[in-house]
Amino acid sequence: MWTINEVAVAGRLSRPAEQRVLPSGGSVVSLEVTVPRVVGPSETVPVSWADAPAWSATLDVGQEILVVGRVRRRFFRAGGATQSRTEVVAHRVLRLPAGRRARQ
Repeated sequence: MWTINEVAVAGRLSRPAEQRVLPSGGSVVSLEVTVPRVVGPSETVPVSWADAPAWSATLDVGQEILVVGRVRRRFFRAGGATQSRTEVVAHRVLRLPAGRRARQ
């Protein structure tokens, strides 16, 4: 039996990269990647990137990127209720050259 949880997402950033420092001292960069679809509206995919390199702070709206990672659903308490969020946990993020289509 195989168990695979690997995903590749290519698209444009819909907001600038946001870096947070965790209580443990590590850091996480949050990204939102908008992925065009052949039919229907675009979809936005939330991405978390732990201990990202310094250049990640320069990622801005419109930058085309490729994210390779895994899908994770995490649960947390907010406002007295349990909530969840599904996101991609990035293993690797690549900036795509300007003008190159994300579908390639």
